[in-house]
Amino acid sequence: MKILVTGAAGFIGYHTSEKLLARGYQVVGVDNLDPYYDVALKQARLARLALRPQFRFVGLDLADEAAVAQLFATELFPRVVHLAAQAGVRHSLKDPHAYVRSNITGTLNVLEGCRHNGVEHLVYASTSSVYGINTNMPFSVHNDADHPLSLYAASKRANELMAHNYSALFRVPTTGLRFFTVYGPWGRPDMALFMFTRNILEGRPIDVFNNGHHRRDFTYVEDIAEGVVRTLERTAQPDPGWNGNAPDPALSSAPFRLYNIGNNRPVELLRYIEVIEECLGRKAQKNLLPLQPGDVPETCADIDDLIRDVGYRPATPIEVGVKNFVDWFCDYYGYER
Repeated sequence: MKILVTGAAGFIGYHTSEKLLARGYQVVGVDNLDPYYDVALKQARLARLALRPQFRFVGLDLADEAAVAQLFATELFPRVVHLAAQAGVRHSLKDPHAYVRSNITGTLNVLEGCRHNGVEHLVYASTSSVYGINTNMPFSVHNDADHPLSLYAASKRANELMAHNYSALFRVPTTGLRFFTVYGPWGRPDMALFMFTRNILEGRPIDVFNNGHHRRDFTYVEDIAEGVVRTLERTAQPDPGWNGNAPDPALSSAPFRLYNIGNNRPVELLRYIEVIEECLGRKAQKNLLPLQPGDVPETCADIDDLIRDVGYRPATPIEVGVKNFVDWFCDYYGYER
């Protein structure tokens, strides 16, 4: 089967493409190589994927309506994994228009491609950020998520609503996956693990927001990618028991589903930093700072639905995942420990 993976040069897109290729799928990867972060890192990921004969890359901006329509009409993908997005909570405070172009317009063009070309199942990335100021832990897909704290989160919540619209009106099966603080090898340079590791190795202080008392449901990227692939293989179905008088946000009378993918074991940021220090054999110089705008103090994923329906739960502890990242980082950038 030929699968479209949007954002294939990205962090999660790269790992998901690797999983699909290992399962024997053909993968057509799409990316516009946006310079939001180091394009050379994206090209290095693509170079590894290009070693697989079942992988083909198409350079394309999903905001280009005509180009996306042509791609779908030409390739006739049975299934689609939509991971391309303008990421980053804090960057959305600086450049909100980038999030509308990529996350809203780009997703609309993908949905239109699915609608007009008989796509059997669309799986797309959402985020734990949609829960916003909700403090009812663990975060459940069955609770409302309508109070986001950033335009990034609002754009991803909009993607979920757009997907439901296409599932309901056009019977396009869609599954949204709310990712929780993804980390691991080949990660993004704007993420905490990347910045912490680099600064500690270079003897520079690290900025630790909320005085390190954040609690995050850190989820290893290989676990995320495995969850994406397993969900893709289970096409969303209508829920025959769905009740419009008491609507469940995660289900529908349409072929629509939402799932959390998280480790379900929140870790305090200070402990996360300790693990990095242990892996590097060096201590961090901490610059303790207050909570940043757009940030939330804690996340924790309720993954009962994922376990029940998909038969999968992420399980990699941070001690293993962080070590794997540090090993990759030092090897890729040539640091000695």
